[in-house]
Amino acid sequence: MRITVCFVRLLLVLCLAVPALAQDVVGREITPWQPGTLEIHQISSGRGNAGLYILPDGTTLLVDAGQNARQSDWNTPDRPDDARPAGERFVRYIRHALRHEPQPSLDYVLLTHFHSDHMGQVSDDSPMSRTGAYRLTGLTYIGEQFPIGKLLDRGWPDYKFPAPVESATMKNYLAFVGWHSEKSGMKIERFAPGSNGQVALVRAPKKYPDFEFRNVGANGEVWTGVGTVTRSHFPDLATVPRADWPTENMCSTSFRLSYGKFDYFNGADIPGIPSDGFPLWHDVETPVAKAVGTVEAAILNHHGYVDTMNAFFVATLRPRVWTISVWDSPHPTIGAWNRIQSTRLYPGPRDVFATDSHPANRISIPGIDKIAAQTGHVVLRVSPGGGEFRVVLVDHTSESHQVKQVFGPYQSR
Repeated sequence: MRITVCFVRLLLVLCLAVPALAQDVVGREITPWQPGTLEIHQISSGRGNAGLYILPDGTTLLVDAGQNARQSDWNTPDRPDDARPAGERFVRYIRHALRHEPQPSLDYVLLTHFHSDHMGQVSDDSPMSRTGAYRLTGLTYIGEQFPIGKLLDRGWPDYKFPAPVESATMKNYLAFVGWHSEKSGMKIERFAPGSNGQVALVRAPKKYPDFEFRNVGANGEVWTGVGTVTRSHFPDLATVPRADWPTENMCSTSFRLSYGKFDYFNGADIPGIPSDGFPLWHDVETPVAKAVGTVEAAILNHHGYVDTMNAFFVATLRPRVWTISVWDSPHPTIGAWNRIQSTRLYPGPRDVFATDSHPANRISIPGIDKIAAQTGHVVLRVSPGGGEFRVVLVDHTSESHQVKQVFGPYQSR
């Protein structure tokens, strides 16, 4: 009898020692982050891509902060409204998500590639920074409001591959990088494919040995899946006609995040279906998929545009949950949608979450009504240890941060 009582007490102690995943309730404010939980917030702004990652020990990572110009009704509306620029709206969202910190900061920022919907478009109306060295838009707005420990991009330090980008937006970003490399404590590094230490837990790493951030690819250099070994997917550009050189999207960074049994993939805007007449190596998805393998969740490459989500990529990753970052009507296109839904490519159920499904898609894509959720901030919350996860859909029509729906739990494989 005494042994039984002791055993029950031991079980109770063990249960209390393991933190539970926050229980979010529809109609209430999303609960704060808890230690041991991995969170991935895909922020809905209507202007571009931005993802906030809160790692198990509280380490923070921002992936992109886009602010492109609104061009037509084919774009989605500003969320929650257009009273503030997207950069300021990102700041306000991040402050709320990091409200467990007395002084919120970003340990890492990753700029996946140099397009305005991922970095922020500059214009004559963009306000100047306090330093007077650059204008505030998207990522540079974030850098004005939060201390950043390390900035990663694909180009540092010379930004010459495959050729220098000459846009005003890029020049503004380079001014931002130049000022911080000289004047602030921000570290700036080129994203290194194959590395599993460039992004690491910095607050309590020994508590979570089963967490890993693996750099997969950038600039055509792709991890092989073995150690830190990489190979060059692009040919020597000296042997390639200039018209066939890699595009900016092809050079995007990609990574796999692992926590216990849970795996997540982000490939930014890498393409997988070359345009007619272009060389087969313009398919970046296939070599990346070979390295990544199966995952529990992933965000669609290039927002699910016409050149992405090829059959091999979808069949290899086979996630239970797909997220689509939306700011335009072809996010996704019908081909990409059909492939991620195909049970011929991989069996079993899968749920798709869009930050802001465009009304045109509901007309042009048969079966789009199968989408699990069409509008809102999409928050993946992975339980301590990575054994299961939920998806919390948060209202984006106001700054109430009110939970609209909760999906799961999904079991990690």
